[in-house]
Amino acid sequence: MKNSTEVTFFILAAYGDLGERKYFYFSFVLLLNLTIIFANLTLILLIFVDRSLHEPMYVFLCNLFFNELYGNASLFPVLLLHILSDTHEISRAFCLLQVFCLYTYGSTELCNFAVMAYDRYLAICHPLHYSIRMTSCKVCSLVVFIWVFSFINFTVILSLQIRLPLCGNIIDKLCCGNYSLVRLSCIDTMLNNIYGLFATVLVLAVPLIPILYSYANIVRICLKSPKEARTKALNTCVPQVISLLNFAVSCFYEIVQNRFDMTYIPKDVRNGFTMYFLTCPQLLNPIMYGLRMTKIRKSLKNRFFPNRALQLPLNKGS
Repeated sequence: MKNSTEVTFFILAAYGDLGERKYFYFSFVLLLNLTIIFANLTLILLIFVDRSLHEPMYVFLCNLFFNELYGNASLFPVLLLHILSDTHEISRAFCLLQVFCLYTYGSTELCNFAVMAYDRYLAICHPLHYSIRMTSCKVCSLVVFIWVFSFINFTVILSLQIRLPLCGNIIDKLCCGNYSLVRLSCIDTMLNNIYGLFATVLVLAVPLIPILYSYANIVRICLKSPKEARTKALNTCVPQVISLLNFAVSCFYEIVQNRFDMTYIPKDVRNGFTMYFLTCPQLLNPIMYGLRMTKIRKSLKNRFFPNRALQLPLNKGS
């Protein structure tokens, strides 16, 4: 076993020496951060105040947007701080907190997609029983389950991580990651690897089973439906599928980056991909649903352009 010391902080080596470029990067990331917060917060408040959007599908969307803000808070404050900093140090406590928040954010995101897919399955495949099977109590239970499942699962991972003595403090990433910390361990990490594999399968299997089941049945029903009904049904699912695929690619990239040697790829390219895959879902989802969902789009127009909304019927009738 290597000689171990009590590691109290880590150095995020992926930042390197940014020089004068750090002010440009800081401005760009700050603008991106504010845009993400504004877009998600706007849709959360819209769903909250507009009674026509008080339906299960929009409650799940509201939970999705709230999770985007949670993920944003887990990443951007530390990111902005280290862009301007010259040392790029982060305490072990804050590093573990960031790991926990980022991993629970990812798990909650995937579980929320599963619940949304299940909601669309009931609405399209069982429309007559939808109101009976998707009650307010069930909606609340599903939202609570999403968060409790994610938090319990990664609490176990974090407890296994805390016990490890570390022989280094260099992390070649823009943010802390669980596997990056495990690789710094001075002792055998078989238990962490076994539970990590089990947790990964659990986090993927629990949401993917209802997602695949729901969309398989939706496609089956759509193939038997008239063209108009098929188009309407598919339009409600397109934003979910695009968001899900984008998030799946993001997760796949992070897994590959953690498990395989990526040093042959230039650091700026790796950092660019990391930023894209960590922030794209947070920006894509509110834009996607804000533009694609008819009721949200109409509600936004009514809130921000009320005079224009009132004039449209008059112009149409004249």
